[in-house]
Amino acid sequence: MTNPGTVLITGGSSGLGAAVADAVAQAGGTPVVLDLKAPDAGYAFVEVDLADPTAAQSAVTRAIDEHGGLDGVVTAAGIDRCGRIVDVEWAEWERVVAVNLLGTAAVVRAALPSLEERHGTVVTVSSTLGIKAVSDASAYCASKFGVVGFTRAIAAEWAGKVGVTLLVPGGMWTHFFDDRPEQYKPGPDAQLNDPAQTAEAVLFALTRPPGSEVRELLVAASGESSYP
Repeated sequence: MTNPGTVLITGGSSGLGAAVADAVAQAGGTPVVLDLKAPDAGYAFVEVDLADPTAAQSAVTRAIDEHGGLDGVVTAAGIDRCGRIVDVEWAEWERVVAVNLLGTAAVVRAALPSLEERHGTVVTVSSTLGIKAVSDASAYCASKFGVVGFTRAIAAEWAGKVGVTLLVPGGMWTHFFDDRPEQYKPGPDAQLNDPAQTAEAVLFALTRPPGSEVRELLVAASGESSYP
């Protein structure tokens, strides 16, 4: 597998993002993390609240300036708020959409010119709940369905200039579920994926040669309950 180069990773301090950062580093690349807190692994880091699109774009510009350009972008940051839409505080509902969808769009928008210079690749992260809706997850589903549409549009718009991959991951054993009410946490018998295995698929997409792209990837545990 070729060196992935300099890869910007949102949400790279935990969960899938941290696994992607480790995979990039192990392949000889340079992970650059955009997150609210610094990664424990000590990778290059720009602090940013991805709910603020202007701040997100500024953080990307700073990363590009500090590292001389980008070869890849992975938008792994994601949050959710479970519950019926009438029971979730509107500010929390809106923040889910802001981080998951608007933050993704802002980061990709700011990174595209640099990626075009190097014929790089962007990997956006949706979810199996971006293709299959469930109850009590309206904000998350809305944002992740939005990522699917956004990514497919960008793939058409930048075809031949920037590689674009849509990743659709199933549930993974991460801290993503920690702050959920008990009723929304996976049970002890839940079949979830190892984020490191999903990260391997991301690394494969990042290292395809120009002219060959992995357009969409669905990676899940074999017993994933939200797919098909």
